[in-house]
Amino acid sequence: MTRTKATQTDTGPELPPAMAMFMAANPVSAQAWMDMMAESARFMTTRLQANLKTQTALMYCTSPAEVIEVQTAFLSEAMQTYAEEAARLMRMTVTASTDIAQDLKSGHSRGYDDIPV
Repeated sequence: MTRTKATQTDTGPELPPAMAMFMAANPVSAQAWMDMMAESARFMTTRLQANLKTQTALMYCTSPAEVIEVQTAFLSEAMQTYAEEAARLMRMTVTASTDIAQDLKSGHSRGYDDIPV
C-alpha cells in the first residue's frame, strides 16, 4: 500500500517563533512595529535610489563647479527628506503608542472561570 502525502498550500514565509508569540500577545504593538519597519524599508529604498541618481550625475560632471552644484543639491534634498522622515516616524510612534495604550485598556484580562480545576 502506497502512502500519499497530503499537499499543503504555501501560505508564505513562516513567522519566526518569537514574532508569532509577540503578535499573539499584543497584536496592536506587533502591527505598529511591522508598519514602522515597512516605512523604514520604503525610506531606505528611496534614499538608495537618490544616491544612485547623484552618483550618476557626478560621473557626468565636467568641472569642479558642476560637482559642487550636484553635491549641494543632493545634500539639500537629503536634509529635507531625512527631516520629513523623522517627522513621519514620530507621528507613527505617537499613533502607535496611543493605539497600544487604548488596546491595553480594552479589557483583555482573563476571567476566573477559564482555568480548569
